[in-house]
Amino acid sequence: MKITVLTLFPETMESLLEYSIIGKAVEKNLLNINYVNIRDYSQNKHNKVDDYPYSGGPGMLLKVDSLSEALDDMVKSKSKVIYMSPKGKLLNQDKVKELSKEKDIVIISGHYEGIDQRVIDNYVNEEISIGDYVLTGGELPALVLIDSISRLIPGVLGNEDSHQNETFEDNLLEHPQYTRPFNYKGYKVPEILLSGDHEKIKRWKKYKSIEATIKNRPDLLKDEEKIMKEYKKLKEEFK
Repeated sequence: MKITVLTLFPETMESLLEYSIIGKAVEKNLLNINYVNIRDYSQNKHNKVDDYPYSGGPGMLLKVDSLSEALDDMVKSKSKVIYMSPKGKLLNQDKVKELSKEKDIVIISGHYEGIDQRVIDNYVNEEISIGDYVLTGGELPALVLIDSISRLIPGVLGNEDSHQNETFEDNLLEHPQYTRPFNYKGYKVPEILLSGDHEKIKRWKKYKSIEATIKNRPDLLKDEEKIMKEYKKLKEEFK
């Protein structure tokens, strides 16, 4: 997969390569990540790429000419152009899976008060937000998107099953996990995990996943009546 990021601060994006998994994926040519400085496409002798919006208002906008020139160079016929924006659709695991199947992604990291709408209208395929809050720029959201997509690309993770039973799979949060020592200052690992009864352990994990989702993210439950019925049955088994 090829990922190109249009940004005002490419040096901040390069930190992604310091992470072992992403860095190794780049070394193995499973990922090709490029950072393009929008200022390189400035139409201004001072490399200025922002201006005040028409009709007034606070802040500045990234200009249509600089971004368009950069996109004309980077976007190919099969490129998926994504603009990281608080106005976009909220990123979730289903969207991550969908994007992980793309071959060429171009990400626009906005800044200031946003970008000229003409860029969105003529180049952007999708606007994506990583949450209902506002950041100072689009670099962190772009890094989040790249990291979440990359780990689903075959060969990136050492264990191909690593992402199969994670948080948000089946719209449930992940069950709690434990490692050695079994007893640490009186805090013990649940006995069920040492029982060797794989089917029972599987049911316990499902019970704990549902419990965590009910407590922390009830909004994820699609068929609440069915889930609650299953939860009560499992709770009775493991009480």
